Amino acid sequence: MKLVEEIYNLTRAFPKDEIYGLTSQLRRSAVSIPSNIAEGFARFHNKEYRRFLYVSLGSCAELTTQLVIASRLHYAPEKIIEVMIDEIEQISKMTMALIKRLAETID
Repeated sequence: MKLVEEIYNLTRAFPKDEIYGLTSQLRRSAVSIPSNIAEGFARFHNKEYRRFLYVSLGSCAELTTQLVIASRLHYAPEKIIEVMIDEIEQISKMTMALIKRLAETID
């Protein structure tokens, strides 16, 4: 959730002509991460939960790519982008650990 807030704050300073482009994509990718984790958690079976966790991982990869694009376009300071990418890597690692843990349990 913290990352979503950071993405929204970051994109407020993006050029206005990006509102329906990169700004929207970044925000949707960021929101997708915790949303899929929550939706998967509400499912009845570990297999379904894992499927949503994998979608969340995909959103992490998408968000990372979009942040690199934002950096290359000089829409945000490189240091801020690096910190956010580090946060995404941590979220991805935690998500993978959860996927592995769920795979070990009986559904």
